[in-house]
Amino acid sequence: MQIGKDTAAIVTGGASGLGEATARRLASHGARVAIFDLNVERGEKVAAEIGGVMCQVNVADEASVDAGLAKARGVHGIERILVNCAGIGPPKKTISRDKATGSIVPHDLASFTKIIHVNLIGSFQMIAKCAAGMASLDPATPDGGRGVIVSTASVAAEDGQVGQAAYSASKGGVVGMTLPIARDLSREGIRVMTIMPGLFHTPLFDTLSPEARQSLEAQVPFPSRLGKPEEYAKMVEHIIDNDMLNGFAIRLDGAIRMAPR
Repeated sequence: MQIGKDTAAIVTGGASGLGEATARRLASHGARVAIFDLNVERGEKVAAEIGGVMCQVNVADEASVDAGLAKARGVHGIERILVNCAGIGPPKKTISRDKATGSIVPHDLASFTKIIHVNLIGSFQMIAKCAAGMASLDPATPDGGRGVIVSTASVAAEDGQVGQAAYSASKGGVVGMTLPIARDLSREGIRVMTIMPGLFHTPLFDTLSPEARQSLEAQVPFPSRLGKPEEYAKMVEHIIDNDMLNGFAIRLDGAIRMAPR
């Protein structure tokens, strides 16, 4: 499916990082992009620069998603493209030792649940609701294609490190649901793909020291550097353009396999 002029698109987490790069690339091809994000100030800035619309949305909250979809569709029409980039991932071990008392403390259920809710359930909620909209559209390709959905997992889905139990579980879930959802939506002409990025230069890496960043870059076999958000966006573009890409998760990682720590 081509990213034609005035094609409606939604990018969650589009105010920064991989989502921002994707929103900008889609807009550069004429798409009308709605940014779903909680960072209103940054999202409004990006939206203004690309001629899009900012919707303050918590992807883990159904009412918030419904309100965002109503706003985006009211401005741009029903989306043909959804890119899920919203996500969280604070690290925490399955058990840890309290420094003050020395006692062993289990991973709290609340923070584990929150990561699953945002990364996995939030992604599924966006997929289901956007697919329902896409299914109502006329086909846009000779094969009957109506839309494309791309979700973001992580190499942590396969190479989870110390402290990533919740994050890896959430991203593994995103990978695991890719094929069955693609099969569910095949009759409607909606393709579903997932990208598993490795180490990419997002705002998180700006907080690291030069030494820490160089150490991480050295772990990537080739090219030995952090991925660029624009390279993620190029992959999204290719997935949309290539109608035979469906029901699969692609590692975008420079051949890295994450060590335990």
